[in-house]
Amino acid sequence: MSLLALQRGLRDHILAEAGEAPMGVASTAGPGLAVYHHAYRAQLVACLRDTFEKTWAWLGDDGFDAAALAHILAHPPHGWTLAAYGFDFPETLTELYPDDPEVAELAWLDWALRRAFDGADAAPITQEELAEMNWDTVVLALTPTLAVREVSTNCAALWTALAEEKAPPPIEQLPAGAAIRVWRQDLSPQYRTIDGLELEGLSLALQGVAFAVICETMAQGQDDAAQRMGGLLGAWLQDRLIVSAR
Repeated sequence: MSLLALQRGLRDHILAEAGEAPMGVASTAGPGLAVYHHAYRAQLVACLRDTFEKTWAWLGDDGFDAAALAHILAHPPHGWTLAAYGFDFPETLTELYPDDPEVAELAWLDWALRRAFDGADAAPITQEELAEMNWDTVVLALTPTLAVREVSTNCAALWTALAEEKAPPPIEQLPAGAAIRVWRQDLSPQYRTIDGLELEGLSLALQGVAFAVICETMAQGQDDAAQRMGGLLGAWLQDRLIVSAR
């Protein structure tokens, strides 16, 4: 047996849920292999606990660890750093908790805030710079730390309560089109629940659609769309979401 085949067998044994010692490994190595088998999972569970801290608090030790182990078995890490591990953990939680959407939404918020913290820097545009633009053609570029997801529950309120170590409020269903946006101001990750109008506006802006076209699109069926888009533009400036315009 080649060294490569032996290494792959050992890897597959550690990744597998259980099984006999791989071919080429002495049967007496069982206790030592068990240490590696456990340590591999324990480190990945610890990694997920660190990244998804509020989700862990929501599910409790047993519930979170069971979900983490299910995820580890189905999605072993492939990157060079554990900092990238867990991006698809919210999808695993969606499968495990189909009747409790707040679980996956909390996990997404955990992940987005962590990624916003270590995301790329970008200086926000000033109002003076923006005032010089041609508003018939201007395209807004948004901060690279921005992440947006449609949500169905008050997961942001749950996250806030967990962060402040307070009793979480009752789970509430939000209106259709509600979403959360996550971004970073200076060194501080931020999050905010937004409505369907802002979600659509941000989605179009992220696609590179000109702001005038966004306003025209939003105006369809909305009597106060122009006024509301003006308010959204002011909020995006205040929150330092806009980093350039062309």
